[in-house]
Amino acid sequence: MAMQFKQIEHGLYTLDVTGYVCPHPQLYTKKVMEKLHSGDKLELVFDNPSSAESITAMCTNEGNPIIDTQKNGSKFTFIIQKG
Repeated sequence: MAMQFKQIEHGLYTLDVTGYVCPHPQLYTKKVMEKLHSGDKLELVFDNPSSAESITAMCTNEGNPIIDTQKNGSKFTFIIQKG
């Protein structure tokens, strides 16, 4: 499956990296977050459990809080706000 990035509405974007293994979900997330403006939100969808730790650490280090996390079956959804 190809990585999918799109704008949902003003200030809200979605990135689906389902099917990718580390380090790709983190790398794609980092590239997308660099393009967003302060206050924008990213809905990140992924299914690689080890990516949850690396993405959480990256967001903490870069000052982009994860404001919501959900797990539905094998899929994770993080809502990340650009700091």
